[in-house]
Amino acid sequence: MRLPSTPFRFLLAIAIFSTSTLTAQARPAQWIDVSRQLSPGGGAADFTPHGTQPGLDFDLQYSEQCSNCHGSGGGGSVAVDRTMRPFSTWAGSMMANATRDPVFWAALDVANNDVPGVGDYCLRCHTPQGWFRGNVVKQGLNPTPNDPVKGAAGCLLYGTYASPDDSNSDFGGTSCHYCHRLMAQGPQGQPPYEDNGNAWVDDLPCDPENGMFEPCRRGPYDYATGGSPPPHAWKYSEFHTQSAICGTCHNVSSPDLGSGPLKTLKLGDGTDTARAFPIERTYNEWLQSQYAQAPERTCQSCHMPSTPSEDAYACIYRDNLRQGNLPVHQLAGGNTWVPGIIKGEYAAQIENNGGHVDRTSAYDQTIDWARQLLTEQSADVATTITSYTPAGAGAGALALRVKVTNKTGHKLPTGYAEGRRMWLNLQVKDANGALVFESAAYDPASGVLTQDKQARVYEALQGIWNHRGNDTCDVDDVDGTPMFHFALNDCVAKDNRIPPLGFKPASASDPNGYELLPVGANYPETTPGSGILINYDQVDYAVALPPGTQGPLTATARLYYQTSSKEYIEFLRDEALENSFQGENQMCGPGDANRPRPFSVGPQNKTRGQYLFDLWNEPVAGERIFADGFDGKAPKTGYGKSPPELMQTASATTN
Repeated sequence: MRLPSTPFRFLLAIAIFSTSTLTAQARPAQWIDVSRQLSPGGGAADFTPHGTQPGLDFDLQYSEQCSNCHGSGGGGSVAVDRTMRPFSTWAGSMMANATRDPVFWAALDVANNDVPGVGDYCLRCHTPQGWFRGNVVKQGLNPTPNDPVKGAAGCLLYGTYASPDDSNSDFGGTSCHYCHRLMAQGPQGQPPYEDNGNAWVDDLPCDPENGMFEPCRRGPYDYATGGSPPPHAWKYSEFHTQSAICGTCHNVSSPDLGSGPLKTLKLGDGTDTARAFPIERTYNEWLQSQYAQAPERTCQSCHMPSTPSEDAYACIYRDNLRQGNLPVHQLAGGNTWVPGIIKGEYAAQIENNGGHVDRTSAYDQTIDWARQLLTEQSADVATTITSYTPAGAGAGALALRVKVTNKTGHKLPTGYAEGRRMWLNLQVKDANGALVFESAAYDPASGVLTQDKQARVYEALQGIWNHRGNDTCDVDDVDGTPMFHFALNDCVAKDNRIPPLGFKPASASDPNGYELLPVGANYPETTPGSGILINYDQVDYAVALPPGTQGPLTATARLYYQTSSKEYIEFLRDEALENSFQGENQMCGPGDANRPRPFSVGPQNKTRGQYLFDLWNEPVAGERIFADGFDGKAPKTGYGKSPPELMQTASATTN
């Protein structure tokens, strides 16, 4: 889609000050305000004006350093340590691979085309290492001449997709040192932020009087006397036990430009709420749920579960008394597709290039953990037959109710909305096993989900108000094809995702619940006036039975989850084609010693959108195509078309 010129198509102009003006004496007080120094007079479009800025006195250290003590092996069983130690468990996660995710890069190109330079705001969470050392848009103290356009596209990052997580690479995702230097408040007592990567990063010596001349490694631990002290500065951090730390990157709003948000939320009637458009609200969904109340169940409870194993040690120094209550850095969600792609495309090369962990096993481990979350901790499904008129010489009828209960601490599904969905597939079969009825049929060969009139698809569809001139929240382009412009979206056409237990959309900061209320779906209050919504959905199906249908009949409901829909993948490809995006090597070249363009991995001479589509559409050798439960012949083995995962199933049979 070619969008018309609008006030939101900013011309990015970055004024770079000489780093010589930032003296060693001035830096400790001024690193907070580097953004203002880079953009005097507010003339630039600054998409990341809050929190710690590039120009750290103490650079973020790379994660491979952590693997020496916190990886598998070294005083324990390699197999056991791989499932427990922080580096080995983190390495396969989407956190660790946020900068290798091909879906992210294809979406980034669309965002930068819609709002030039907005990639700075995206890359802040996806590559803190690159962002803070000045390899994105804001140069900070980096003496290398910058190119804001290439920076926002991720072209100035050090390393490649297949680089290990060492000092020569910015492709190590959300790194160990970044998370373990986060603070709840700024160094001068500035209030915390809970969105858009607006983090406060510790940049002061931890304890110089006792020889700790680097920032503290902060975490939810304290070292008891008598054990081996760590070979680095450390400090107990209550912040790291709280869900708020996750909100840093898992609450995402339309960028704040300092003077206000880029896009504000419009309601179904076009009313402008003046609130920053809520792109993702996983943290706030949790905050307004029963899980945030005492006894609290934090994000970490599910996504970094503590292990009571006697073999659980955080590092090779087994006398440091960190045994028996180790939070395992699983950091898994529902994404099983992209870890498999990264494994197939980059794992062997990362290992060959010097990575200190078995990446192939790490990705497999993450996929297994994600499937456990989806199948064991996400939902319950129950199927009930409410009425049945057997078919004889005339037609019969069957009525069913399927109940889906959300067991998570946020909406189900949650997170980045574009292309992400969950649905109920219902099949009714006769006494001979022949299919009599199906709702929400899915074809794994084409990736097409049939949305019949009774289909229940759980998703959030965000759109652009009045894009087609009809005074509605438009999620389709003028030609009727679905569109996904997350940087331009300003309304929600549909949000029927299932609320968590005890969910109360209204809050002190959002008394009308505009950001969290369902749209186009009815989730009643648990009791009238409580403001608390039920955490389940009940779907009623009416099935017409052809004459002669032989009973007993068996109705089976299956709940599926999919990371990226066919419509989303095709949109990202088509945007690249219609807007004449360049292939990645052409867009990012020429390289230099730290940026080895042209890349020999990843999209290379393809656009990022085309590369992603090819991964989705042209499977290569692999182990798994789609979850059990589909009827029909499986396509070739490989990455598949974002294969849906079977979460739960429930059947009922007529008498």
